[in-house]
Amino acid sequence: MRVVIAGGGSVGTAIALDLIDRHHEVTLLEHNSDTAERLKSLLPGVQVMAADACEYANLSAADLRSADVVIAATGDDEDNLVVSWLSKQEFGVPRVIARINNSRNEWLFNDTWGVDISVSTPALITSLVDEAVEVGSIINLMDLAQGKMKLIEITLAANAPAVAGGLTLDELRLPDSTRVVTVVRGDQPLTPQPTMRFIEHDHVILIARGDASHECAAAFIA
Repeated sequence: MRVVIAGGGSVGTAIALDLIDRHHEVTLLEHNSDTAERLKSLLPGVQVMAADACEYANLSAADLRSADVVIAATGDDEDNLVVSWLSKQEFGVPRVIARINNSRNEWLFNDTWGVDISVSTPALITSLVDEAVEVGSIINLMDLAQGKMKLIEITLAANAPAVAGGLTLDELRLPDSTRVVTVVRGDQPLTPQPTMRFIEHDHVILIARGDASHECAAAFIA
């Protein structure tokens, strides 16, 4: 698979190294020429170009039309949006992944800007903090399918209807817009079964339609 990465900072560099180890063809664009020269020796096997990825001509020179994936991994959200938009609209890249640096900008990273998948480190860390302290709340783990679907987690309290009522998964009658993916009990992931019953402190991982993630609240939140 051919992958083009915009941004030669610590994130872009780490991604490039991982992808080369997985035998992908990797091109990395870094706007600072001194940094680009340094990366050429640090990233054997990676084609490093000293180029601003926000410029159409530079993306064309990187042969973006032949890329399977573009990763906008700069430290600037505006640059990542520009790279994403150009990649999708001008070069028709099938899969565009964009890094979000400031979680307040998360609402911009959607298909309007050419983003197929957005990755927000601040939001992820916040979710992990919430997961450690929040019981009986919906924690958003990840947006999928251009935000149309969400992967969410709920840690069950003792008074959650599913726990207090002793109901099976089948008896909960979850809406069609929501599916239980797995239940983590202690340190074991459990495959959901119609006869499964829930206990306090179960971590229920669900996938839900983006506009319906709260429809599962009646079953899992008191």
